[in-house]
Amino acid sequence: QVQLIESGGGLVQAGGSMRLSCAASGRPLSSYDMGWFRQAPGKEREFVAGMSWSADRIYYADSVKGRSTISRDKAKNTLYLQMDRLEPEDTAVYYCAADFRRSSWSTRYYLSNVYDYWGQGTQVTVSS
Repeated sequence: QVQLIESGGGLVQAGGSMRLSCAASGRPLSSYDMGWFRQAPGKEREFVAGMSWSADRIYYADSVKGRSTISRDKAKNTLYLQMDRLEPEDTAVYYCAADFRRSSWSTRYYLSNVYDYWGQGTQVTVSS
């Protein structure tokens, strides 16, 4: 079992950047396919970015593609989400999630019910 703790959220001006961290404990992140999701008030949780356990498959939502980077530091057992050119529409609670290498992950990575473990979330607010 893995425990996930997100950090790095806060108040950012539109056009700025942020880097979210997801620190894992209990098991190596390389044991899991990982995802970043976000949920804005009154909206459903939505996929942002995902990385396979081997880090050879990476996916982004269209809304963040080209201005976001998901990465992993194996030594620190931490997953990151770098987002640039932030927009007020990026305001949400951001969650990291882990899926224990389901074979269907590569075709279902964008579905929240694929993931077994979730962090508590970190709030990101982008001001205009």
